[in-house]
Amino acid sequence: MAVYILLFRGVGGKTQLPVKALREGLTDLGFESVGTYINSGNAYLKTSKSRAEVLRSTAQFCSKKLGFDKDIYAVSLPEWRKLIANNPFPKAARETPKYVHAAVLAKKPDPKDLAIVQSFAVSGEAIAIVDKVAYLHTPFGFGTSKLAEKFDSKIGVPNTARNWNSVLKLLELAEGL
Repeated sequence: MAVYILLFRGVGGKTQLPVKALREGLTDLGFESVGTYINSGNAYLKTSKSRAEVLRSTAQFCSKKLGFDKDIYAVSLPEWRKLIANNPFPKAARETPKYVHAAVLAKKPDPKDLAIVQSFAVSGEAIAIVDKVAYLHTPFGFGTSKLAEKFDSKIGVPNTARNWNSVLKLLELAEGL
């Protein structure tokens, strides 16, 4: 049985994803130990199904039953552990985890696009790509950072980001399965 962390892109603000209906729907699809974490597009589950099947059936359910038609990412528990281990900003993540974000990318970005994003960083801010994860360190606040503001529109690949507090909580919850 594999454990997957599901990350739903673009949840929050105008786009809501009802967590109770999501948990019930994922359970009805045959997934085990389904849970969600806060109402911002995070779920975790156990399954013997392939990642492709998890994504296909989850996307189909979300579209038909919840009216949610945005990207969904399925990260296995070993991949999530690797995402944490590869963090190039471990000191910042320990000291101020709300200012460190990990963005799961659909694929590696073009170096030219990464350079454009980096051009918005002020002194002290940083972005690093490791495998298919972008790590952002915004020590003056994510909400006020031009780097963070321009990241999504300029990186050139679909993605979904979580702050380090959420990254660690999702690990804890998924390991509990």
